[in-house]
Amino acid sequence: MDIIKALEQEQLKTNLPSLEIGSYVKVHVKVKEGNRERLQVFEGTIIGKKGEGLKETFTVRRISYGVGVERIFPVHSPKIDHIEVVRKGKVRRAKLYYLRERVGKASKVKEKLDVK
Repeated sequence: MDIIKALEQEQLKTNLPSLEIGSYVKVHVKVKEGNRERLQVFEGTIIGKKGEGLKETFTVRRISYGVGVERIFPVHSPKIDHIEVVRKGKVRRAKLYYLRERVGKASKVKEKLDVK
């Protein structure tokens, strides 16, 4: 088991921002088209996190042309170039699945104010 943990430790990313539930993020994903590779940005609200270590994932939801789109990203995936936190949300739940039923402004998450 120690060999597996050692291999997993090598593949963990260290330069990650703090991913909190309710945060609005931009995920820059590497997309391969033919022999070229480009970055595609998927931005939305983090509605859930799951797992730990190398198996950790987070779900990002956004509304695209009036249709809700959710995408699950492995946190330590080599396909993710970097993650940008645009704003942090103020929520009191671990999973924000209730946002799936909401439409328009009702699906917004309040912004967390940083008090220093």
